[in-house]
Amino acid sequence: MAGLENPGKLLMTIGALLLGIGAVLTLAGKVGWLGRLPGDFRIQRGGFSFYFPLATSLLLSLLLTLLLNLFFRRR
Repeated sequence: MAGLENPGKLLMTIGALLLGIGAVLTLAGKVGWLGRLPGDFRIQRGGFSFYFPLATSLLLSLLLTLLLNLFFRRR
């Protein structure tokens, strides 16, 4: 079965990625302050509701940038 190493590695990487995303989504409900930061906008008027988590998005972007830079740092 020569030539199946690369697809096998790809499937394992995708599986690990899905496992990580699942863990984050499971734990995200337990972090009560996430999504309720001072820069998150919530507008509710009558039958209209709008939510834009600006501060949460910036915080997650910063954390992911730092993590990915640690893992993929070129030496």
